[in-house]
Order: sequence, then C-alpha cells, then structure tokens
Amino acid sequence: MKQLTLFILFIFASGTVFGQEISKSTTQTITQSGIGLGSVIAVVTSWDRNRSILLALIHGILGWLYVIYFAFTRSE
Repeated sequence: MKQLTLFILFIFASGTVFGQEISKSTTQTITQSGIGLGSVIAVVTSWDRNRSILLALIHGILGWLYVIYFAFTRSE
C-alpha cells in the first residue's frame, strides 16, 4: 500500500514538474546568455597546447578566431 501511494505521488509530482511549458522568450534568454561552442573549443585547444589559464581565457574570448588559427598552425 505504501509503495502504491509513493508511486501515485511520484506520477503527480512528475506531471507538475515536467508538464510546464517554457515560453519562447525564456528559451531565447537561456540560449543567448550561455557561452558559445567556439569559445569552448578555443579554451580546450588552448589549454591542451599551452597549459596556461590566462591564454585559455584570452582564446576563449576570441572564440572561433583562435579555433581557425589553431586548425592552420597545429603540428601533426
């Protein structure tokens, strides 16, 4: 009986949590305030090459510019 009660409570709670709609403006705000893919790739490649937090931060700000530079100047 206790398991059935917990199961019913879980069903109602999950419907409340996952059943809410997010407005389009909320979705746009969330995606616009995040960091971009170019910045992430730039930070990872910069850290792999230089092992410097300062350079990784600068390259993260430059984003895709550093990714293109890295692609042309990497050694095999």
